[in-house]
Amino acid sequence: MWICHKLKSCLLDNLLPPSQRCSYECEKKPTGPLNRKKLIEHINKQALETPDKPEFKPYVAGTIRGKKWIPPENVNQKEADEQIAIDLGDEYEQALSQATQDEIIDLAAILGFHSMMNQDQYHASLLNKGQPLGLGWDGITKASQPKVFPPEPPNDTNIELSIQMVKEDNYDLKHLNWNNIKNISDEKFEQLFEALKDNTNLETLSLTNTGMTDRTAIKLAEALEKNCTLKVVNVETNFISPDGIVRLMKSLLNQRSLEEFRATNQRSQVLGNKIEMEITKLVESNPTLLRLGLHLEYNDARHRIASHLQRNIDRNCRLNPDAKARFTVMIGCGPMGAMELQHKLSIPAL
Repeated sequence: MWICHKLKSCLLDNLLPPSQRCSYECEKKPTGPLNRKKLIEHINKQALETPDKPEFKPYVAGTIRGKKWIPPENVNQKEADEQIAIDLGDEYEQALSQATQDEIIDLAAILGFHSMMNQDQYHASLLNKGQPLGLGWDGITKASQPKVFPPEPPNDTNIELSIQMVKEDNYDLKHLNWNNIKNISDEKFEQLFEALKDNTNLETLSLTNTGMTDRTAIKLAEALEKNCTLKVVNVETNFISPDGIVRLMKSLLNQRSLEEFRATNQRSQVLGNKIEMEITKLVESNPTLLRLGLHLEYNDARHRIASHLQRNIDRNCRLNPDAKARFTVMIGCGPMGAMELQHKLSIPAL
């Protein structure tokens, strides 16, 4: 008590903490432990029961009470707006004043003002087409509706007939496509791969999204070791492990006749450094492989494989000049650059 009285009587220092500056003056004894929930309910009840202070001037909707705030005039912005105005001359002013909306849109497309128009306006200007209704210069910029394309028809290849034709070494069967055929049994794969060993006419084999596993991949590798006429093999989007891919790559070194091999999008998306280095050594030992479809994570493996495939293509073009145009068309297709396509498809750029 003496300290509280002393603090009240003396002039407090400004640097004194508030906890020491404000004395606790309540002398009542506590009636019980602190109940936070009841305290909040009491505070809310007291706030609701306390009447509001009467207003000296009643509120009227739409009436401004007090002094209205007026923002100050921005002199710098006004000067900047005045500087933007450009005198184009009487000839250009007259031409622009008499121009139609389509002509102004075409002019904006030529000057590169892409942000001033939507995609339909821009492409219509490039193709010299008229503006559709509601898409003029004052039209609303909105996303174009996506085009609905019909689904691709199912693969109607007869499995039994194609296996029989491969067994008979049919001269007319150059390309075999089993892509996207579901529920192919392992016995059918084994029959096909067993017939491939003695086939001398089939050049392209596509087995994308057919549910191949390591067991069938080993059978395919055994067939590739004996077949000397296949040029393209595609086993993308299956369930082959990285070890199975290495086994397939090793089988290409036996006959050395295959030119294109694709095996991306398998059960394991990441092959790992050890597998990629092993695949790199196998590719560098293959003098006939021209195109490889694999997702490689490490730059070292990707660069070494791309360099070796480039050498194989150059060697093939020197031996067969007619093949140079075919490789150039394949690598240079689309709007992307050759180096970007090289990283996407893992093929070298000419």
